[in-house]
Amino acid sequence: MFAPSLAHLSYGRMAEGCGGDFLIGRHFMSDAKNGSTQRDPQQLRSARWTAPDDLRTFGHRSRLKQMGFADEDFRDKPIVAILNTWSDLNTCHSHLRQRAEEVKRGVLQSGGFPVEIPVMSLGEMLMKPTTMLYRNLLAMETEEVLRCHPVDAAVLVGGCDKTVPALLMGAISADIPSIFLPAGPMLKARWKNETLGSGSDVWKYWAERRAGNLCDGDWNEIENCIGRSAGTCMTMGTASTMACIAEALGMTLPGASCLPAVVAEHSRLAAATGRRAVDMAWEGLAPSKIISAKSIDNAITAQQAIGGSTNAIVHIIAMAGRAGLAMSLDRFDEVSKQVPVLGNIRPGGEYLMEDFYNAGGLGALLTRLNDVLHPDCLTVSGITLGEQIAGCEVIDDDVIRTRENPVSQTGGTCILHGNLAPEGCVIKTVAADPKLLQHKGPAVVFDNYAELKDCIDDPDLPVTADSIIVLRSAGPLGAPGFPEWGMLPIPKKLLDQGVRDMVRISDARMSGTSYGTCVLHVSPESHVGGPLALVQTGDEIVLDVERRSIHWNVSLKEIARRRAGWKEPEAKASRGYLSMFAKHVTQAHRGCDFDFLEGRSPGEEPDIF
Repeated sequence: MFAPSLAHLSYGRMAEGCGGDFLIGRHFMSDAKNGSTQRDPQQLRSARWTAPDDLRTFGHRSRLKQMGFADEDFRDKPIVAILNTWSDLNTCHSHLRQRAEEVKRGVLQSGGFPVEIPVMSLGEMLMKPTTMLYRNLLAMETEEVLRCHPVDAAVLVGGCDKTVPALLMGAISADIPSIFLPAGPMLKARWKNETLGSGSDVWKYWAERRAGNLCDGDWNEIENCIGRSAGTCMTMGTASTMACIAEALGMTLPGASCLPAVVAEHSRLAAATGRRAVDMAWEGLAPSKIISAKSIDNAITAQQAIGGSTNAIVHIIAMAGRAGLAMSLDRFDEVSKQVPVLGNIRPGGEYLMEDFYNAGGLGALLTRLNDVLHPDCLTVSGITLGEQIAGCEVIDDDVIRTRENPVSQTGGTCILHGNLAPEGCVIKTVAADPKLLQHKGPAVVFDNYAELKDCIDDPDLPVTADSIIVLRSAGPLGAPGFPEWGMLPIPKKLLDQGVRDMVRISDARMSGTSYGTCVLHVSPESHVGGPLALVQTGDEIVLDVERRSIHWNVSLKEIARRRAGWKEPEAKASRGYLSMFAKHVTQAHRGCDFDFLEGRSPGEEPDIF
């Protein structure tokens, strides 16, 4: 028995305990029960561009030769596109130029022809107002890049939060064989005798600085050391959550989701992913053979069991929609009631992603959930999820808890309904103060984020620890773009009193690295006239997570009076992508995808030959 980390795997040949043999080279054959067979080179999709003896394909071949390639490089071989989201302004992806070269090495080893195609890079830290505004744009670019080029398979290279769902959404729509290579989390950081987790500890120490408990020198030291290496946040933020979801969906090689970004195994993973992409091209193993209602359920199970980011809910709904699968918020709550949190990882637990990897990773965790998984789902490895995780072993029972000793008896997130959120809202219970999960208090309302920022520390703000802070104009249209404003700051005068959590409600998202009793994704959002638009300071709000309810104690008559006086805000964009976004983005409970992209792709090929 062994842990499923890549330290124990040999790509091109996988160790026997973790789900099957991978034979080196393009002649890989999947298990016969999956029905995969190697195709004739003339049946490769790229052959339409390179094989015929006509004027147009003469042009294609001659221009490839213009770049120094010969017939032997691309004829009768799968063309594998490497969609790379590297950018000098994407802090999490600084190593992905090198990883793309390693993917190319793997493609060449298996007899394919690698082509790197840069696509839009969504760097969470430096893009404003939010990368979520551009998730759908990258998804559209991914779909169209795959569709319009001579591509037989694709390696999707990303990691920072929105790059993962965007690449997968586009690949699902294009339905060309695709495999995801996660960027991987950064290494653990240290400050003095403290282990630091990106995001989570930023919020913690910022609160202490605002309370006057942390000097400028200490704050600067933390700034200098909290981002220790290339890679995504090393907490179970949105990036690592989505990487785990990609693995649970069956869209990565085994063990890929937790592997730290800068260790040697990650380079070997990149090459192995390239080799596998060639095999997938021959097999025609497209996303439509992998993404199903069952595999989506596996993704939700993983999200709940790792105490994952609330953002994953929006992304999973969008990915399911691309596959033509109806997905409601209620399904997340159904799974939450069945699945305990076993991943003891910040911000809902104690450890970091490097610890999770060393403890056995996602595969090991999933072996403790066999009874609630669909093990028969096919993966990009050519075997089922059950076969892929068979034999994986948990190394540390404190990092990956047993069913008898979970971090939480139920999943990490819950769905609430009520007259304040007719279409639902989300709370990450595993990262909240248990004492606040049943709470009643008066609202303190902010109309927008600018007002919140200007007034939250006003000593005359009418707020107590029992108050409920409410922010509106922070949803898909109101912000615009659905930014991560939902971990609303605690007023300074309460921080000075020792308050470190309170109930906060908004139509925003929050970072997966955040924590606190934050009710998020209130739908419909205030900008389109959702009930949040009518809440006033002093209104009583009742939160009852056990009953899955959020109620606004205002009479129907008073609500009607306020509704009559409400005016729809003016549009915030009149041109370009923002205008298209405003006209077509759906609400949070529908995944915030564009309405014209929902449902399966028609699968049309370019008609230019």
